[in-house]
Amino acid sequence: MRSYFASPVAYAVACVWLFFSGFMFRNILLEFNRICLTYNQQPMRTASLNLNDFVVTNFFGIKFFVWIFFVPFLTMRLYAEEQKSGTIELLLTSPVTTLQTLVAKFAACLSLYAAVEGVGFAHVLIANAYGSLDWGPVLSAYAAVLLMGGAFVAVGILTSALTENQIIAGGVALILLLLFWVIDWAASFSGPGLGAVLSYLSVLGHMRDFQRGVVDTGNVVFFLSLIAFGLFLTHTALESRRWRQ
Repeated sequence: MRSYFASPVAYAVACVWLFFSGFMFRNILLEFNRICLTYNQQPMRTASLNLNDFVVTNFFGIKFFVWIFFVPFLTMRLYAEEQKSGTIELLLTSPVTTLQTLVAKFAACLSLYAAVEGVGFAHVLIANAYGSLDWGPVLSAYAAVLLMGGAFVAVGILTSALTENQIIAGGVALILLLLFWVIDWAASFSGPGLGAVLSYLSVLGHMRDFQRGVVDTGNVVFFLSLIAFGLFLTHTALESRRWRQ
């Protein structure tokens, strides 16, 4: 964790992310305010306005997608930089096990991710000032953000462990994360069998329940499985390299 805050990359990613999320939230809230003013002239339609459905759902929906582009910046240096500098050999031959260093790097990156999201919680408090939020969907959406972040970080660590080039590691991670998103769109154009498989593999499909306040065990297992699988592949790649030395 110390290496993150000793590098300007963490501060740059955090600042840019908070700027983007603040800008997105501002636009969504202004649009909600505009619609409220319009509906005030049509009392019959005012009852259909819902702060959670419009502001929270849209904000988290955009947030889920934008993190795809930011997480690779957090993970691309984790192993690639050590491979390029040659310190990976020292790491692999140290008394600390490969699994311990892997878990430590994963926890440090996820902690930074969670810290940035924690600062962004101010947006939700501002939204609550406009009306009474239903906190169930808000908290479940934040649980989804944390689970999704863990899965994204696991993918990013894997790509960083497979190359010594940070740019390649970040680029491959970005492509893989986009694929998790694109397959939801592809599922709508596929047959029933393939469509069901693609829908299950889609990150977006599992996010929808969380946004509605539904914490389904199957969705939690999906993200935990992604995390475990990503870390397993990373550990296998690192162990393979260690035994080749």
